[in-house]
Amino acid sequence: MHSSIRIFDKAAEKILSADAKLEVLLEDDQCPFAHEAGVFIPEHNALYITSNQYPHPSTGNSHIHISRVQLPPSPNSNEVNCSRIEAKSVPMPNGGVNYKDGVLFCAQGTIDEPGGIAYMPLKRSTNLNLDDDEHEAELLVSSFHGRPFNSPNDVVVHSDGSIWFTDPIYGWEQGIRPRPRLPNQVYRYDPATGGIRAIADGFGRPNGICFSPDERIVYITDTDWIHGDGSIDDTRASSIYAFDVVTYSGQPFLAKRRLFALADTGIPDGIKCDMVGNVYSGCGDGLSIWSPGGVLLAKVVIEGGVANFCFGRDGQVFLLNEHKLWRLQLDRGCRGALLRL
Repeated sequence: MHSSIRIFDKAAEKILSADAKLEVLLEDDQCPFAHEAGVFIPEHNALYITSNQYPHPSTGNSHIHISRVQLPPSPNSNEVNCSRIEAKSVPMPNGGVNYKDGVLFCAQGTIDEPGGIAYMPLKRSTNLNLDDDEHEAELLVSSFHGRPFNSPNDVVVHSDGSIWFTDPIYGWEQGIRPRPRLPNQVYRYDPATGGIRAIADGFGRPNGICFSPDERIVYITDTDWIHGDGSIDDTRASSIYAFDVVTYSGQPFLAKRRLFALADTGIPDGIKCDMVGNVYSGCGDGLSIWSPGGVLLAKVVIEGGVANFCFGRDGQVFLLNEHKLWRLQLDRGCRGALLRL
């Protein structure tokens, strides 16, 4: 087992077998290309990721780009190709998720452009054209009944077709968005009706979001520990909260809010579940894994931490570590709940 893997509970042995492996697939010392999203497209064996903010080479303004990574053809290969793509109508992209024939991105927005949830269709071809670097995208929703979102951060799709996303005020604190006109909240958008609802509040900075495999629970991370100006406070939330998804009068509501876990290092950012309900989150020291009951099972320690990640096929996990893209091999029977591969 790799020396960076730390086991805290025997149950982790079902996830991290003796031949678990961790390796760097791609590295760029000049640009924090591997920050957020992490959307695996099985048909292309490709990964879509977003960078952290950095000065644009031409303008010097704060900039974020999307990268498309053609992944190795097999677990025993480390051959990758990476290209930057231009996605129109996705200003300052952040989190993302699979949606229909493409990707949903959280568009944080700029001083002049609204943020929201953008859909970027992909060409459904088994041969990915790395020279095709322009994609059209459509902003599906950009406001709560006329009040612009703050800076949407992460997004997930329910099996009923609704889109759930977090909206912290990080963009304003970082100087890329106007003063907020909404609280730090979580929203549910229904593309079928165009309806938008605030579904959860009471967060310092809502961030990552995912459903349990049966969708009876939604997990939301609160990263209030660090604000957009870089200030930190150990007394602020760095936590994962669990909510029961209940139905009343035909509509979903969140009930029984409870503390699921506290990250001991940094913040729990991106969050996912596997098919048996274990909860994974990118934290300040790497990837942490908890049981459905909130017991810390294991950590995959990576210097600099992990902002986000995603499952691939057959127990592969791709970890976003700013200047590095890592591949973690779990037990090959481990499956991510999002794509169930």
